[in-house]
Amino acid sequence: MGVVVKVSPEWLPPARNLECFLPSAVALSLQISSAEMDSTGQNNLKRNKSEKKLLRKQIKARNTLMRHEGIECVSHTTKSLVVANGGLGNGVNRHQLLRLVEECGLVEALLMPPNKPYSFMKYGSTEEAKKAYDTLNGKEITLEDSNQNVTLYVNFVEKVHWEDIIPISLPPGLMMVEELVSPEEEQKMLESIDWTENEVIQNAQKSLKHRRVKHFGYEFRYDNNNVDKDKPLHGGLPGICSMLLEKCLKQGYIKHKPDQLTINQYEPGQGIPPHIDTHSAFEDEITSLSLGAEIVMDFKHPDGRTVAVMLPQRSLLVMTGESRYLWTHGITPRKFDIVHASERQKVGSVTPDVGDLTLNRRGTRTSFTFRKVRRSPCNCIYPSVCDSQQGHQREEAPSFHDSETEAPKLEQEYVHKVYEEIATHFSSTRHSPWPQIVEFLRTLPKGSIVADIGCGNGKYLGINKDLYMIGCDRSQNLVDICGEKKFQAFVCDALSVPVRNSSCDACISIAVIHHFSTAERRLAAVCELARLLRPGGKALIYVWAMEQEYNKQKSKYLKEKRASKGKEEEINTDVAWGLFCDQTHDNGSQDSACSDQILNDSKDKGGNAKQVINSKLPVHTNRTSFHSQDVLVPWHLKGGTNKKGEYAKVLQLPAGSKELQEFSPVFHRYYHVFCEGELEAACKTLDCIRIQKSYYDQGNWCVVLEKQ
Repeated sequence: MGVVVKVSPEWLPPARNLECFLPSAVALSLQISSAEMDSTGQNNLKRNKSEKKLLRKQIKARNTLMRHEGIECVSHTTKSLVVANGGLGNGVNRHQLLRLVEECGLVEALLMPPNKPYSFMKYGSTEEAKKAYDTLNGKEITLEDSNQNVTLYVNFVEKVHWEDIIPISLPPGLMMVEELVSPEEEQKMLESIDWTENEVIQNAQKSLKHRRVKHFGYEFRYDNNNVDKDKPLHGGLPGICSMLLEKCLKQGYIKHKPDQLTINQYEPGQGIPPHIDTHSAFEDEITSLSLGAEIVMDFKHPDGRTVAVMLPQRSLLVMTGESRYLWTHGITPRKFDIVHASERQKVGSVTPDVGDLTLNRRGTRTSFTFRKVRRSPCNCIYPSVCDSQQGHQREEAPSFHDSETEAPKLEQEYVHKVYEEIATHFSSTRHSPWPQIVEFLRTLPKGSIVADIGCGNGKYLGINKDLYMIGCDRSQNLVDICGEKKFQAFVCDALSVPVRNSSCDACISIAVIHHFSTAERRLAAVCELARLLRPGGKALIYVWAMEQEYNKQKSKYLKEKRASKGKEEEINTDVAWGLFCDQTHDNGSQDSACSDQILNDSKDKGGNAKQVINSKLPVHTNRTSFHSQDVLVPWHLKGGTNKKGEYAKVLQLPAGSKELQEFSPVFHRYYHVFCEGELEAACKTLDCIRIQKSYYDQGNWCVVLEKQ
């Protein structure tokens, strides 16, 4: 079967070119209003083909900026211009752009918003601005940092509205010390690391997520995010660190001499997920020395506040108090950091000053992180994130990142088996399509072949009758439900879809990839989507977000309050908007706080709660913020069976009744909730795709991908 389709263009924020997403000449000609048909427009018929093409793309850029960014362009000449495709978001650094625009005249201001694919510039006169308009429009440049080509499209703007930037303070308890060591001392420390030696102690040196790591004093175990305090490593800390630590003690940078050292080597593009060092494992002070290269580390408060902190080469980062115990810290895996362009601020927080931001290519950074092993329980003033005060090791959840044999077992027990058991109940709560997914499907050209990978009960398979849609899911019972609805679906694993290469015009993966328990398997799921797509085809991915409060707005998952006390059980927990429902993980009326009771009484209640005890994964409390990325989320099954007859009998039992509890086993599904930027970072590691669009949608991180 041969199907010829044309992909509808879409805007590409925040980090790619506009050029590949411009509509046809016919479509664009309809968008040009009579007001735009000025003296230049009257001569359109006399223009050659390339000039007409440039005009179309320029107008498309203008319309896109207005529609998506609220930036209004004007037809008359002004001193200010907006440059589409000339922003930090698609790899243009300030120095390269400034050199280019200064060729046309005196530039009074160059504003480059972070992560946006456009910039603003203001000239001293309208004549200089007109020269830049004529010179730069349609100009193709080669990016200095990546050797990729982008084409600039320029429009006039009346004014540039941008809020004054208030300097961002460092997290409380965080201190930076510049030039702690000399370049000569730095070189000696780097040369002292033997990455090739054959260690006698197992796992003292290993590759972790493609980065090199080495431990001294005590091995930091990534399987439980802790140290074995009774098994110190032979040799203690390297002798070359002795003078450095004495200097830190003498200068008052630290109060306790560390006895544990972790050395990490980060190549450009590598990072470490946001985390808080386990409270019970280490004392208050945690220090990190950056050698070889500078880098930006991201700190995040539980309330959503974020601070990007520049760690200069040879500087020491000291975390104590709130910054150590409450804020997460991590390094986003990318090859460039957004930093201050001027020399006035090369350390501390990176303020999003659009007049002083540029891109900085990362180098190979080696960090020496020193800690003091804790010998008694932590009694900090942050009990909500303290494993000592919660009565269990919050960070002791098994990490399956280094075990491809354990990961499938975990997913079989806490994903596949669970969905088979809860299929009917699960399907009854999945009938309200999410608006932005519907919009994605409805904008696809007629006749497009679309695969829904992880289709569940098939609620998206019939959204657009003009598409040829097929679905697949790991659950036989859910696929059977699709069959009852007359949809085409089959059983398979999302990592191995039995469909030939490049056969789909589009794919969707909604609330699926977060069920894979290792970074490698999550990336493999994205690779499989890319394999199915033809060149130019698009994929839409949704995953559950760790940030259930974003931009000071709570997600519907957090806001939804069900007043179930004294009421009869109801199946439908959808709200009018419907989106939160597919991320609702407690559709029974019992308070999710009863999970602990169920765990202790699993023999009587049934379900798979018993295995939760042995898994050591933290059990998430429904309707609350996440404190760990890898969690088990309770599902209270109504009816205790997926047989329709028995299931229906329980629907009218009073909430909280003894009879209801007996028929309501609790199942636990594994989730890896994604931090901001994590999904995008994974996608960017694949050369065959590029990110068209990324956004946050009611507690989910989402991306639209295009196959190159």
